[in-house]
Order: sequence, then C-alpha cells, then structure tokens
Amino acid sequence: MKALSVASEIYPLVKTGGLADVAGALPGALATEGVTVHSLVPGYPAVLDALPSVEEAARFADLFGGPARLLAGQAFGLNVLAIEAPHLYARAGALYGHADDAHRFAALGWVAAEIGRGAVAGFVPDVVHAHDWQAGLAPTYLHYGDGRRPGTVMTVHNLAFQGQFPAHLLGPLRLPAAAWAIEGVEYYGAIGFLKAGLLLADRVTTVSPTYADEIRTDPGGMGLGGLLRARGNALRGILNGIDTQVWDPATDANLAARYDASGLQSRAANKTALQAQLGLEPDPEALLVGVVTRLTWQKGADLLAEALPGLFAAGGQVALLGSGEPALEMAFAAAAATHTGRVGVRIGYDEELAHLIQGGADVIAVPSRFEPCGLTQLCALRYGALPLVARVGGLADTVIDANEMALAAGVATGLQFAPVTREALEVALGRAMRLWGDQAAWRQVQRNAMAADVGWTRPAKHYAEVYRAAVG
Repeated sequence: MKALSVASEIYPLVKTGGLADVAGALPGALATEGVTVHSLVPGYPAVLDALPSVEEAARFADLFGGPARLLAGQAFGLNVLAIEAPHLYARAGALYGHADDAHRFAALGWVAAEIGRGAVAGFVPDVVHAHDWQAGLAPTYLHYGDGRRPGTVMTVHNLAFQGQFPAHLLGPLRLPAAAWAIEGVEYYGAIGFLKAGLLLADRVTTVSPTYADEIRTDPGGMGLGGLLRARGNALRGILNGIDTQVWDPATDANLAARYDASGLQSRAANKTALQAQLGLEPDPEALLVGVVTRLTWQKGADLLAEALPGLFAAGGQVALLGSGEPALEMAFAAAAATHTGRVGVRIGYDEELAHLIQGGADVIAVPSRFEPCGLTQLCALRYGALPLVARVGGLADTVIDANEMALAAGVATGLQFAPVTREALEVALGRAMRLWGDQAAWRQVQRNAMAADVGWTRPAKHYAEVYRAAVG
C-alpha cells in the first residue's frame, strides 16, 4: 500500500511541537506493515536545506499567487515531497501566524489532492493521510474532485487549533460554491479547515482513545462535538508512540551517563549534571521535578507555578524548560530569583537539555488541563523519570497510577491526579514525596515505567488498519 502523509512540519527537518515528531516517526513504523509513505511538507528554507539532492516531481504554474515546484528527495530515512513556493514558504521566523496562512496551507492541501489524482509519475497513493488543520483541505479538495480518488484519513492532534478563515476566501482558495454548506467547509460563518477535514475524510483518528471520547462531548469538542459524535463509527483513537532510537537512555549522547533499567544507579550522574547546568543545589536527596512544556493555560503551567511553594517547603527542586505566555515566563523567572538553588529555569527550547531533564529528573510533571496524547510522559517512561500527570486524554491512557493496589500488583508506572486543580496537583506532589521516601518501591515503579511499550509498533498496526478501511 502507498500512503501520502500531509503535514505542516516533520521532525527532524522542521519542528514546533509533537505533530512533527509523529509525522517524522510514523512513516518508518508503517514500513513494517507493508505501507510505503511519502511525506508532503511545505518547502520552508529549513526543509529545502535538509534535502541533499532533489528531483522535480511536478510543476505548478500558479499555486495561490505564484509558480511552484514539487521536489522529491530523501532525508533521515524519509521520502520527502517538498513544495518549493517561495511566495508562500520562504519566510523567516515562525511557521504559523502569517496574514496569508489560509493560502499557505490551502496550497498544502491542494498539492496533496493533485498528488492523490496522479500528479507525480510513479507514485499514486492509495490513501492520503492529513494531519491537523493545516492539512484539513486535502480530504476536502479530493471530496469535491471528479473521478476516482484515494482513500482519505484525517488525524486531529489538538482540537483547540482549527484553522478558521473568512468566507470571502472560498473562491480564492479554489473551493467550489457547493462547498459553502454545513455539510461542507462552512463553520460558524467562516471556512473551517479542520472542520472540513473531519467531516469529509473517509476515516478520522485522534491521538489517544480517551481523547477520542473527550472530543465527542460538548465541552471537549470545542464546537465540533456534535460533528464528531455523528462520525463516531469513522472515528478512532490511536495512541502516539515515540522514536525509541532517538529516545534511548542506553545510547543517548545528551546524557552525562547512559543507563538502562538494570543500571538505574547511573541516573545519579545525570541528576548532578542537570542540577549544575540549571544552578540548582547539588542535592542528591532532593526530589527533582522536571518540566518540559509550553508555558500555557492548556498545559497547566499556572497550576504548577502556584504549587511551587509547597514543593520547596518539602525539600523538592524544579528544573523547567519551556516558553509561552509572557506572564507565566515571568512567574517562573521570579520563582528562580526568589528560590535560588531550588528552581532552575531555561526559557526557550533546547533539545539537548530536554534529554538531560528526562535522564536526570526524578519526576516529570505534566499537569495539562487537556492533552490529546502527550509525548513528554512517554519519554519520561522510557527514561525512568516517573510521570506525574493529570488524568486526561492520552495522559490517562499511558500512565498507571501508583495507588495502593497498583503498587501491590507491581504494575504502577507513575502518578495521576484529578481534578486538574492546584490542590489536586499539590496532593499528587505530596504522594510523589512519600513514594520517593521508599526507595525500593520507587525503583520498582521506575523499572515498570521503563518496560512500558512506548514505541510505534502497535500504533502502526492500528494506522494500517485505518488505511485499509479508508481504501475499502
């Protein structure tokens, strides 16, 4: 089977979040299921620079305001199709948030549809797999086309980002008049990229079973709950995985000391290195809580900031890497200034430091108010940093709470808390402190965590099943 993956970012070529990790790892995993994947991405400068050699696969005289070429190449084991359209993608700075985003990402969907109809010699996909709102018009253009088309799959990674644009762009975006309807792209008087993809794709997936349930409710559906309930038979939640070669504590060059589940004592060197790098007191007995996150309301960063005094009073430390809302950045910077040696903060993103936090922290906190899947807690499991998570979405699906029965049965892998409030988070941090005081029990939970299956083998089987259903 041949599949075209359509995404606005792909690791390691270009990344702003977990979408890129999924788009970069899934093609290799699907190869074991007999699926050959080509990945279509915008030709940002970083993408074009990453392709050592390319061939022209197609040419477009006018791609939403200028000529464009489709370039085919390989990089990092990926079959890449990059849209070389300088008028759309040759931009400095952020990938998203430009005034012409409607055209930039309609172009991504339009080219995907052209490939689905045979624009690339030697590659006619059986299925087109669109990721998030930026690719939402790929199933839409195929739906309104003439003649045979491939099957289509729409994956929503985060329903909070929906891609809505003014109605007057219907014609300029090459959408037919018939598309302006509730059963088309119309969404509260605007053109809804994600809404259209969720409605018109043959199959819909999201990135965890619990999130699939949550988005079929009115609160969790964020305006799309009714549509997703109606599409219940076509909707499936499939847990994400992580690249277990990139995230492997036994081989990770970013760590001060590499280790596996049989050598957990070596983690101590990573903790020491992390404390030194972030200006924390060199205290091996302190419970070190790691945080790698966007500093936003969704991620519960405000709850964590409010819970810091109690953690420090109990002797804990925090190592935080992230960026986001200015008020939250300032709150954590202020905490670092007030509690010298107890909290270390790095504003921004640093891939090497992210790995060291996973390898050196005792706990990784993920207090999200909602979380479609989450990758941070999967990395934490892999590295034996016990995930402390809110009981929502994919966090609920991937972490087994260290309650009394789970500890007795020997299956606990971390800690969960609910509801998602400061008080509940403080209780969970207190539970972590008590577990930390029983090092034999702590080590057993660490070993359980590191034995968890967080790779792509199982998810790839499920995606292959969805592909076959879409083609059928």
